[in-house]
Amino acid sequence: MELADKLAILADAAKYDVSCASSNAPSRSSQGKEGLGATRAMGVCHSFTPDGRCVALLKILLTNFCVYDCQYCVNRRSSNVPRARFRAEEVVQLTMDFYRRNYIEGLFLSSGIIRSPDYTMEQLVRIARSLREEHHFRGYIHLKTIPDADPLLIEAAGRHADRLSVNIELPTEAGIARLAPEKTVQTIRRAMGTIHGKIEERTAERRAPRFSPAGQSTQMIVGADDTDDKTILDTAENLYGHYKLKRVYYSAFSPIPDSPRSVPLAPAPLIREHRLYQADFLVRGYGFTVAELLPGRGNLALDVDPKLAWALTHREQFPVDLNRAELWLIARVPGIGVRNAQRIVALRRQREIRWDDLARMRCSMKKVQNFIITADHHPRTDTQSSECLKRTLAPTNQLALWPELVHA
Repeated sequence: MELADKLAILADAAKYDVSCASSNAPSRSSQGKEGLGATRAMGVCHSFTPDGRCVALLKILLTNFCVYDCQYCVNRRSSNVPRARFRAEEVVQLTMDFYRRNYIEGLFLSSGIIRSPDYTMEQLVRIARSLREEHHFRGYIHLKTIPDADPLLIEAAGRHADRLSVNIELPTEAGIARLAPEKTVQTIRRAMGTIHGKIEERTAERRAPRFSPAGQSTQMIVGADDTDDKTILDTAENLYGHYKLKRVYYSAFSPIPDSPRSVPLAPAPLIREHRLYQADFLVRGYGFTVAELLPGRGNLALDVDPKLAWALTHREQFPVDLNRAELWLIARVPGIGVRNAQRIVALRRQREIRWDDLARMRCSMKKVQNFIITADHHPRTDTQSSECLKRTLAPTNQLALWPELVHA
């Protein structure tokens, strides 16, 4: 098979893995050294730099052959799709050629399982080692870790990669047992623990070998089974707490060719994936707990974002006096983010906060008006019920642009 044909198949097969963003990538530079490539601190791949540039990785699979038969995966053993496999040297050459042509700033490499987890992991490590040691490539490298592989191979991968990821795929042990019977939660978590331990070792001892400096991430599929958002977010919160993951990525399930009956025939609504990302961000950046956002079982509201949904069910917390409230509470006001909350606290040390100050900070004025008090703005709290406010603030006009998201 021609290299271009392999690339077409294996680049397309990699699109289902969304855990390849490179936030927190370390700064690498070839200045004063042999080699080529640099990774800027703001990251590469699926990210926008402060000056508006979009930067990217070469995102491919080593092969889409796989000995596993995960029911939700297009590359499962029983799937009827065109198959291809790169040689390690071909991946190295593609990466170098694409970089020299200024197409990419790094590599995201995953793979189906061929022969065995150890053999597959050896091939991934071989590619990363060749790029770093033989070709002096200093761009970004993200390797997908094979959970069942020998921990020594995972350690070797971390010495060459900027980030490692271990995809848990499904949030419950029962779901994994039913849809991915060759995988186990224990091996996935053991691999995460190995990576976390080596990262902690490097943090504690500066002389320790460099290891996955951009941390580790994982991915969960949304809608492949009947798991609700509460369970998905509980699992994410647990993973953040135990393994200090940089990110948990969420991927709405999409039916694949000749899908087995064990998975849905209809795709999960993309707006559900979006709400999970919003809730995840509130947990990571705003101090919310999953229990606050979803006190009981069930899914996040689709018609309003999780922060607004929380505010509407906790009207007793509002309106918040921006000239007196603590930073954490100001950040929980719908329409005010963490950065603007910090600006508000800094500004009120000089003078009182007024309504126009929020407009200059580009806060969402429609959202904030019912939830804040300023020196010249005092909303009445008894004029509108939460349900009325919800109808006023719900972005129905946006959902109407994608009716399939509403009815999926």
